[in-house]
Amino acid sequence: MWIDFENGWRHAVEILILAVLIYFAFRIVRGTRGWPVVIGFFVVLLAIVAATTILDLKVLRWLLGSASVFIAFGAIVIFQPELRRMLAELGNLPLFASASEQRESIEVIIQTCERLADVKIGALIALEQSIQLQEAVESGIKVDCEVTAEMLETIFFPNNAIHDGGVIVKGDRIAYAACIFPLTQRSDLNKSLGTRHRAAIGLSEETDAIIVVVSEENGMISYAHKGQLVRGVTPEELRAFLTSVILRPAKAHSIVKWLRAQFGEKNHPASPAVITNREPRPVGKPAPK
Repeated sequence: MWIDFENGWRHAVEILILAVLIYFAFRIVRGTRGWPVVIGFFVVLLAIVAATTILDLKVLRWLLGSASVFIAFGAIVIFQPELRRMLAELGNLPLFASASEQRESIEVIIQTCERLADVKIGALIALEQSIQLQEAVESGIKVDCEVTAEMLETIFFPNNAIHDGGVIVKGDRIAYAACIFPLTQRSDLNKSLGTRHRAAIGLSEETDAIIVVVSEENGMISYAHKGQLVRGVTPEELRAFLTSVILRPAKAHSIVKWLRAQFGEKNHPASPAVITNREPRPVGKPAPK
């Protein structure tokens, strides 16, 4: 009886591990160009296995068993881009994140916001955390370059073809630009709140991303996180917040939050939805030196 219990426990663990691996594999490749290939591959494979089992085709079963190694090798070759993406996502976990790279990215974001705020150029920057911004990414343009203040300023320059929409930053790289973020559906917001700020709140309600906003009307810097928008922050306040959230001291705690996020945990909007630290500067007056 003990042997049966021990074998059953081991089988349950194996099934759980395989289920988790398959779930994350499908989650990563879903929506990519290789997704139809994945579906077609598994449909053909399952059809052959089902026909072999139902019709008891011994020769075909022997061929499948003998060619299993070649099938696995062929799958690796066919799905090489998707496998590389899976490994890249694993490398972007908080456990492996470089604190120095994260700190540099924070300083670049702050420097960019200061420059854009001085000349009143609007910006919408989402810093991806544990939840992938796949839905927003699908509507954007792939950039995949190093995060620099000059590059961000170029993207948001009004005459640039991709200045509309938001930018998604993954680690120390700009992943996508011209992304359309989901607008918040909250009805208790001030009607004067612009589209950028509503998009920032909307994305922060659905993900754990940090969204930084620069208003083109008054040069005010704001950030949204967990459904709450904090307006009128100084560069020092923005630096303190980004450091407290991104540069977490407890790595194990970050991994737990990442796992929770991957299984669909949503952010509950905080109350109140908008916090204003300082009033915007009147339009037309120069920013104080």
